[in-house]
Amino acid sequence: MQIPFEPVVLSYKINIHLVLEYLAFFIAFRYYVFLRKRAVDTIPSTNRLSIILGATLGAFLGSRIIAAFENPVLISDASVLITVLNSKTIMGGLFGGLLGVELAKKVIGEKQSSGDLFVFPIILGIFIGRIGCFLSGIKEFTYGKETTLLIGMNLGDGLKRHPIALYELIFLVVLFLFLWNLKHRNLKHGLLFQYFMISYFGFRFCIEFLKPNIFFICGLSSIQILCLICLLYYYKTILKIFKNAS
Repeated sequence: MQIPFEPVVLSYKINIHLVLEYLAFFIAFRYYVFLRKRAVDTIPSTNRLSIILGATLGAFLGSRIIAAFENPVLISDASVLITVLNSKTIMGGLFGGLLGVELAKKVIGEKQSSGDLFVFPIILGIFIGRIGCFLSGIKEFTYGKETTLLIGMNLGDGLKRHPIALYELIFLVVLFLFLWNLKHRNLKHGLLFQYFMISYFGFRFCIEFLKPNIFFICGLSSIQILCLICLLYYYKTILKIFKNAS
């Protein structure tokens, strides 16, 4: 199979990344519905709906704002503006969704942790989306720098590069299994989501060094700066993790 993978159906070239992106949203949502039916959700349905709306709006805005900082361009006309608005990143979506949820909870007065039910659907959605990124090769900015290692792959430009999307797929499988094991240990509500965010943002901070990024401050990219902000947001949980490990 050649990468980028661009199947042709009835003489039309299919954007496999776009197809898998929409499929990721659909399957992740259905998985969330499946899990919620089998879980004891102490948050009222009306409040849960408000939380989902807050997460959706926050993710929409966050994904585009961070994407604009990831590859900053001078907006000279409407076409450039449309391109900027269509750009998005899962990292901004996750953190924007987190802020959207917290804001929604303050507005409706909901004090219970609400993130645990989202953890596994989010991982599944990212996993499906990353398959699309991998198959898109250099057409999606998830490819890595050139490398002489045996794991280097030709992602469409004839150069051996780090297959960043493939690394992330492996990490997501490990993370899913790790958190699934923790799920059955009677964790305090909200901790599962916090562990997911800390693990994923920590992984992305490290893996970004293998991408041909634009590094803004102290040799860090906009995604890495966002990762540090997220880890700082959860600093109390991180300190407890290190304290319990010692």
